Amino acid sequence: MTHDSPKHTKLLSFHGDILTFQCKLPNPRDGEIRRGSELAFSRLTFQRDGCTFLKGNGGMAVINRKSSSNVDIVACTFALHVKNRVTSPCILLIQSKGNVFKYSLLTLSISNRLEPHMEFKLPYRMKDNVTILQGPTVLWSHAGIVFYTSLQAGEVRQIPIKLSLNCIVEFPLNKRKIFILGYQTQSKECLEDHLDAPGGSKTMGYFVEDGQVFNADLILPHAYSSITQCVFVISAEEVNSVLKSTVVAATSKKQLVYFENGIPIEVCLLPFEEPQHIQMVNTGRNGCLFAIYFNDGHVCAVWKDTFQVASCWSGVTSLHVDDFLSCGTDQMLLVFGSQSPLVDPVDLFLITDLCGTTYSHGQESSEGQQASDTAQENYLLTVQALQSRLQSGLTLLQDLQSDVRVKERVLRQSVQALTDLVSGREHILTQTEQEGLVSLWEDEPEDEAIHEKRQVMPVMPPPLVDNLWHRVIEDRLIVGVILSTESAIIYFCSSAAESVTLSILRERGQSQTPAVIQTHSQASWFPTPSPSTPSPPSPYSHPEPAAKRSRRTVASGARATHRLAVTAMTDLTPLLTSGSVKCPIMLHYVHRQGSSASVTAPGPTVVQCGQIQIDIQVKHHRQLMTNSQLTTDEAREDLLSLLAVLDAWTFLIHSPDHTLCDVAGWIQTSIPCERLEISPHYLLANPAGPSAVMLFNWQHKTPFQGELSVHCSQFKVLQFLDSLFGFLPASCSILRLRQGGGDGTVPRMAHSLEKEVLSLKQGVSSLLHGEEEEMEEVKKSSGVKKMEPPDPGSAEGLQRCREEWQRDKERSRRLLSPLVGVEHYRRLTQSLTQVQLEGDVAALLETQTLI
Repeated sequence: MTHDSPKHTKLLSFHGDILTFQCKLPNPRDGEIRRGSELAFSRLTFQRDGCTFLKGNGGMAVINRKSSSNVDIVACTFALHVKNRVTSPCILLIQSKGNVFKYSLLTLSISNRLEPHMEFKLPYRMKDNVTILQGPTVLWSHAGIVFYTSLQAGEVRQIPIKLSLNCIVEFPLNKRKIFILGYQTQSKECLEDHLDAPGGSKTMGYFVEDGQVFNADLILPHAYSSITQCVFVISAEEVNSVLKSTVVAATSKKQLVYFENGIPIEVCLLPFEEPQHIQMVNTGRNGCLFAIYFNDGHVCAVWKDTFQVASCWSGVTSLHVDDFLSCGTDQMLLVFGSQSPLVDPVDLFLITDLCGTTYSHGQESSEGQQASDTAQENYLLTVQALQSRLQSGLTLLQDLQSDVRVKERVLRQSVQALTDLVSGREHILTQTEQEGLVSLWEDEPEDEAIHEKRQVMPVMPPPLVDNLWHRVIEDRLIVGVILSTESAIIYFCSSAAESVTLSILRERGQSQTPAVIQTHSQASWFPTPSPSTPSPPSPYSHPEPAAKRSRRTVASGARATHRLAVTAMTDLTPLLTSGSVKCPIMLHYVHRQGSSASVTAPGPTVVQCGQIQIDIQVKHHRQLMTNSQLTTDEAREDLLSLLAVLDAWTFLIHSPDHTLCDVAGWIQTSIPCERLEISPHYLLANPAGPSAVMLFNWQHKTPFQGELSVHCSQFKVLQFLDSLFGFLPASCSILRLRQGGGDGTVPRMAHSLEKEVLSLKQGVSSLLHGEEEEMEEVKKSSGVKKMEPPDPGSAEGLQRCREEWQRDKERSRRLLSPLVGVEHYRRLTQSLTQVQLEGDVAALLETQTLI
């Protein structure tokens, strides 16, 4: 076997590219004697224009400097490095010398270098079920026993049970991921400490991380365990210590079976035998595919929704699933065998998703390829045109809304001026520039003096940040900023808090990805602690009228006791590319016209708040989770972090028959929770960990109505509502409100659409009304004439028949294409345009409410 043999070349798809690994052995015919064996790698990137894979950067590493050892590639895949939290390609090599087999696991780093990860020796050659999973952990089977090794294990270990192996897979669980599945015949060895089953053949499962052994019939029934050849895990989760899973398995009976919790749901007959592995292809809106690779180079694709065979191929040397076109969805890459070993490893190939996207080289005609390219380009151009049209329409609607607000403000000031004139009071005019108006007298000296005075006025400083903090809750990062009281009063009001956002930036030089990290930001007001903080109101107390309450608030200056907090939440996983990450934090806000800070030009402004440092080695202890009586700044930050990371649900509870019961008291008695001292309106329930935290906020509106806000996960809120329905009387109704209380935008949009349909129907009917009346008159007149049918035998009767036939022909033509008046049609189009504009405004308000 020469050094150019294809058996020494492995292909691996990674991040939309193809990585080729080739083991080059020493060749005595070379001009210069090569020092031992080498492992060369290169990166191939697909180019749509030429429909070829272009060779990119690569490298080479010396494996063995002694020419007497044979080196070969055992397995090649990508796995998660647990220490660095980075997924990287892994290559397992074997060096044989006599009866000693030395194995080396290498990883390809971000700097495009092959780095040794670990080495181990075995007295035999690996042959069956060689798998590389997260860790990286190498697993294989030999003589009916499964072995594994990793840096964490430090040695080669074997599982304590002997299985007829079905598969070694990686489950998407939090802690236990590496899972071994097989079946075992009756044996009392190694099972007495784990299971109490006396005998019989059973399907067994084994978690490598904690060594747990259990009956795996809930994953794969025992009837299928002896014929299953490969398994693919779609989803898995642990609910109340019970493993729930969805898997597909390919059997030796030419079947693809879909299992849910160990129950077969769907079965598809496969066209080939001896399946080797299964992959899932996510094509986006068109659904998902299962790509099955068989022995002897056969490939079959099965739709997940219909569970029917979509297409088949033969002569395939390797199958890869990745986003090779960089379009956001997956495609299949089928590499076909080449006649000459000197040809590139990816010379004959086919890229397809079976949804209209196909690129091939040496497999299909160029006409089909060009048609696919044209369809793809037309699709992209259509989407871009629709997006531009939607953006222009939204911009136009926003401009119209701004004009309407200006007109309403001018009308209100005009009415106020007229009222002052009639009452004999002196009316104070505001600055024209402040109202967005332009004076008609440009040569007035007073205006110039005012303009010069406004130019020399000092510019207000940016808002001051009192505190910058961050929290890590599970896999999410929450960053918060608390503004000073003076800045919050000067720059923002309760209606303008939505315009304040935070942005998290990635420090320069760490990655080539965009600097701004995608975040979800929100702003909220909270009261500052004071010695005279009132206790939470009684559930049966009634609030005072809004007008009286607003006067007292303005008069006493109570708004100064509130502060503004802005939080931003993002996914933590993309940030953990190294042990420590520094992220600058930016505050965005918009100057509002008419505010005390509007001496500067209105518009968006950005303020740098500082930077945070994320260290995965540091454990974040949330004090509020252990002590609800804290009133420190850290406890307030914990509360704001929980409000940012938890989902919010708001419900309106109405009791029409009698006074509403004490909901807050029932929550405290039925659910173990405590009232937060830092914010007495909230009740905190913390049974086990951040994922199970629940926050409650009960507000009594009237004796018969109240509003309940629940902050928790969707599963938890369903359990809570089930208990709440059992507590409330049958006459009570629970209505879910939108965030912010709802403003009736849905009924408004429905009414607008209904009005648009009725207007169109009535308008078209009015256009055709005149034609219908004319047709009725013609029918009546023709009915009268039918009483005396013409005699076609005479010349006069024949002429009358021709005239009547001509009139029928003209009536049919006018019925198929009626003519309407221009003025009537113009009025109809104007009225329909006005109705459609109202519908567009309602749709825009509904969209903003959802956002």
